[in-house]
Amino acid sequence: MLIGILKETQKGETRVSITPKNAKQLIDLGFSIMVEVDAGDNASFKDKDYKEVGAMVEKRGVIFKEANVLIKINPFDQDDLKLVKKSHILISQLFHKSHPELMKEIAATGATAFSMDAIPRISRAQDMDVLSSQSNLAGYKAVIRGAFEMTKILPLMMTPAGTITPARVLVYGVGVAGLQAIATAKRLGAIVEATDIRPETKEQTESLGAKFIVVEDDGNTETSVYAKVASEEYARRQKEAVNKSLFQADLVITTAMVPGRKSPLLIEEDQVNQMKNGSVIIDLAADQGGNCAFSKMNKIVIKNGVKIIGTTISPESVSTNASELFGKNMYNFINHLTKETQFEFNLEDEITNATLIIQNGTIRQNGK
Repeated sequence: MLIGILKETQKGETRVSITPKNAKQLIDLGFSIMVEVDAGDNASFKDKDYKEVGAMVEKRGVIFKEANVLIKINPFDQDDLKLVKKSHILISQLFHKSHPELMKEIAATGATAFSMDAIPRISRAQDMDVLSSQSNLAGYKAVIRGAFEMTKILPLMMTPAGTITPARVLVYGVGVAGLQAIATAKRLGAIVEATDIRPETKEQTESLGAKFIVVEDDGNTETSVYAKVASEEYARRQKEAVNKSLFQADLVITTAMVPGRKSPLLIEEDQVNQMKNGSVIIDLAADQGGNCAFSKMNKIVIKNGVKIIGTTISPESVSTNASELFGKNMYNFINHLTKETQFEFNLEDEITNATLIIQNGTIRQNGK
């Protein structure tokens, strides 16, 4: 079976779905690998690196014509779908809950499609979980970007001219990205506080040396494997509890997202107007509407002296490491789905059942 590795075409994307190391691992399993010309260039992987491990390097059209399986990171776009055949198996992040029209367009080709972002959060799927591996990098990079944009330094510094007090960092959401943001900010010497609707994250926050801002849950929340959707009453109480820390913060990082829905609004206009002049907000949920009222995707907005940066952040900005982690997730996923290079389509398996969004042109997962 021939696996085709496509170059990412989404604006700003610098990652590649399979590195030369992963290509070699797949070849050792018995697969043939064909990589699009310059697919790994922006992640510092050259065509010769792929050739050295036994992969073929070809133009995009050749890959669509000859490959049985097509792999990329971002959803297949309109130009891709013009070349997709019903015999193709597509693997990427599809975000099917947010893109029902795209699912219809893929189904119209007759192809089969797996979505990497639908990997269930269970222990045996951890080594395939691209959302976790990429969010980990995003949390780290959010702090680095924030430190760059601030007009202050993060750590305590004692000098002959006087003492510089440590910066204060506030993190909304103690998931994978939030935990890494907390850990990175602490390593850089900041005073860190965090808040999350899930009380069980208090222990994780405190284990990293940060203060957890407690908000009592009214029990009227909707549970999700990624987050919880807060009731209006809880959101009001959270706002009151967090405001003191928010108004003192030099750097705020927001990470709250609910798959298939608009990001919850955590920082409203009136709150921004009371924040410190020169403070920075890094909103990692901007692609789904943002956690801050002023967030704009891939833009810097300045309101009342507060710099608001909307991003997904950038596993792309550390594309070598991000590609290495994504590629390992992808290798593990393909290895799980196949036996002797053939896909098994075992729908009794929780991982296969959750990620098989479209089978032979039929949409299996409706996104609800």
